Amino acid sequence: MKDLSVELENTPGALAQMGELLGAAGVSLEGGGVFVHNNIGYAHFLVEDAQRGMDVLIANGIKASKINEVLIQKLKQDVPGQLGMISREMQKAGVNILVQYSDHQNRLILVVDDYQKGKAVSEKWKSSM
Repeated sequence: MKDLSVELENTPGALAQMGELLGAAGVSLEGGGVFVHNNIGYAHFLVEDAQRGMDVLIANGIKASKINEVLIQKLKQDVPGQLGMISREMQKAGVNILVQYSDHQNRLILVVDDYQKGKAVSEKWKSSM
């Protein structure tokens, strides 16, 4: 799985068009979200075939800007404070979290500035849980 970073126009139907194009290409969205800042829609979606998604969007005039490696972490849903705890461990390792969201299986998805360091933190976290 990869994170597909997309910029959308802040207009009615922009998200619908993106979703329809990806769906028609067989690219399923497994998690993610969209927010608007300075009148631009910023989307991050977890997908299996990020390159196909990017190619389809670019061919249709939608700015798919980057494919990111992701860290996927299952948190204990019944333990409060897990996001803070794993985020603090990333900070201690000098890793900056760039994007955070959940997938359809209630797993934490992280895009970080240093994937290798972040992966080491994530693996250590998994083994301690």
